[in-house]
Amino acid sequence: MDSYAVYVVIGVLVLALFWAIGSYNALVSLRNEVRSSFANIDVKLQRRYDLIPNLVATAKRYMQHERETLEAVTAARNTAAQAAKAAAADPANAEAMRSLVQAEGSLGATLGRLFAVSEAYPDLKADGQMVQLMAELSSTEDGIALSRQAYNDVVMRFNVKQETFPSSLIAGMFGFTRADLFRVENEAARQAPKVEF
Repeated sequence: MDSYAVYVVIGVLVLALFWAIGSYNALVSLRNEVRSSFANIDVKLQRRYDLIPNLVATAKRYMQHERETLEAVTAARNTAAQAAKAAAADPANAEAMRSLVQAEGSLGATLGRLFAVSEAYPDLKADGQMVQLMAELSSTEDGIALSRQAYNDVVMRFNVKQETFPSSLIAGMFGFTRADLFRVENEAARQAPKVEF
């Protein structure tokens, strides 16, 4: 083998090494973007979880006969907060994200039920604190929706990078796994609560 062929082989190996390093670094960068993007959602979810006990406490003053609904909202909030904590620990964990999606769907459904029941209580609808809490909750819901879209965009790029050849070789060798999208599970949870006070 002449020296020219040796240089060509060495050049090809060096290029392959640089390609492998670049692909690995791109996957790591995208995985970190997924985590960072979920952190933005997590902040907004926590804000929502913090608002809900105040909302329930305010509603409780007027809705003594709706104890079951209020308890369901509190239980759904606690379940969703735990699921969010698990998802925040590893947003690329598909099972944790599925649990969060399910918990958020349940929370959205129970909040919808609370808002529907609250329509029967005119004094509650006129309460200044309730109006303020509802405005904050609505704003928070809008922020969650925007952050969820940004997260899903990053997840899509991360998953596409893992699935396309030749990056899929590096993803497989180093154990990268697909991240799940943060979908809204039911139609009631897809929309921010509409309350007209």
